[in-house]
Amino acid sequence: MDAYEMLKNPVALVAFLFTLLLPVFVGFFVMRRTKTEEDFFVGGRAMNKIVVALSAVSSGRSSWLVLGLSGMAYVKGVSAVWAAVGYIVMEMFQFVYMGMKLRRFSEKFDCITVPDYFEARFRDNSKVLRILVSIIIALFLTAYVGAQFNAGAKSLSTALGLPMFVALLISATLILVYMALGGFIAVAYNDVIRAVIMIVGLVLLPVVAIAKVGGVDAMLTILQQLNPKYIDPLSLGFGGLIGFLGIGLGSPGQPHIIVRYMSIDDPDRLRASTVIGTFWNVVLAWGAIFVGLIGRALYPDVAMLPNESSEMIYLVLSSDFFGPLLYGILIGGVFAAILSTADSQLLVVASTIVRDFYQEVMKKGEQIDEKKVLFLSRTIVIITGIIAMLLAYFAKDIIFWLVLFAWGGLGASIGPTLILSLYWKRTTKWGVAAGLIVGALTTIIWKLYLKATTGIYELVPAFLFSLLATIIVSLLTKPPENVEELMQAME
Repeated sequence: MDAYEMLKNPVALVAFLFTLLLPVFVGFFVMRRTKTEEDFFVGGRAMNKIVVALSAVSSGRSSWLVLGLSGMAYVKGVSAVWAAVGYIVMEMFQFVYMGMKLRRFSEKFDCITVPDYFEARFRDNSKVLRILVSIIIALFLTAYVGAQFNAGAKSLSTALGLPMFVALLISATLILVYMALGGFIAVAYNDVIRAVIMIVGLVLLPVVAIAKVGGVDAMLTILQQLNPKYIDPLSLGFGGLIGFLGIGLGSPGQPHIIVRYMSIDDPDRLRASTVIGTFWNVVLAWGAIFVGLIGRALYPDVAMLPNESSEMIYLVLSSDFFGPLLYGILIGGVFAAILSTADSQLLVVASTIVRDFYQEVMKKGEQIDEKKVLFLSRTIVIITGIIAMLLAYFAKDIIFWLVLFAWGGLGASIGPTLILSLYWKRTTKWGVAAGLIVGALTTIIWKLYLKATTGIYELVPAFLFSLLATIIVSLLTKPPENVEELMQAME
């Protein structure tokens, strides 16, 4: 049966629609818990270790894992595992080392955004760092949200046979309603639900499918006969291997992942979140890879897949091996996964506009009523979402051009500067400013002019150049004063 034909079954359709609407119910449920700006943007720093772990896994991976990594394994074979190794290892260290420092510092200095942190860490009364980081976040993430909306709308349009604009409108409305109601708490709890759906799909599906062909050995034998590269973990070549591993360098610079560390109720519990998050990161990654491998064994030619797209293999296998109820839930989960990154990123963009531009730059020093700030935060979420939706519909090419740099641009600019600020006392404000600019510009220049000849993912050189720029400029500028007090706030 066609991957989407099964949704014509009433049971599958009801399960699919239930999965779509569930986030809205969660938004209404947690609305009463969202009373302050801190609640809206970091969950009142009261999220438990399991929610933080699964929320970080879900918002960081989303559709890239379910559709992208499984599709990559279909094309490249076992060597696709290196795309997961980089981010799993990096995020494991992030949770327990960077995460604990950020959580302690952010509570002591009342930081609820990444620009908040940089300004407090370097006592930057000039607002240079706040403005610079805010521009980088707003530029990359608004376009990224638009692309996620576009991807979600395409899935919904294909699944239900809706016009693209209608599907886009439904996608944006669903996500904006529960975000405006519950903010970070709604986003985090919905991320947990999505993570559970991804776990069910990426554990059950490969197990059932591999059993169908007679086990792992039988699958590997088929793949060996099709092409020996499918079972060779080193078939990528050196440049490809470095590029895949380099994906992990982007993790420390993603604001929607960083804010999870700030939200936990007790920084010491991040150790437990590390174990939980890393375990499921590994399970989900291998699940996606096995989906791609067994998919290639069962469907040797990509022309056998819908739209001749390797990223459809998860949907095809789901329709082959699951009944209407589970299939409807899993397909709804794919749609939800596409938007799970979008909601987290949209919340970061809103916090950047409300907190970092409006409160800290435009209304600096003024006392603003908490209810007014909360109302403004909800309004900005809706306005930013509408802008992203319009970009998704009218400026597809521009969005996807920017999305190519989103992960790399944020990772290469915010990542190195954040790491140095947490661990190197000699880091200065101007060093961070240089690192932010060099990281973003190198990402763009490398992608446009050097990636084709080197074969190396632009994030890798951009991260290194940003790191060097931060160190060199910090050494050439005046050492920071009273830095011991600031570093002690992280311990």
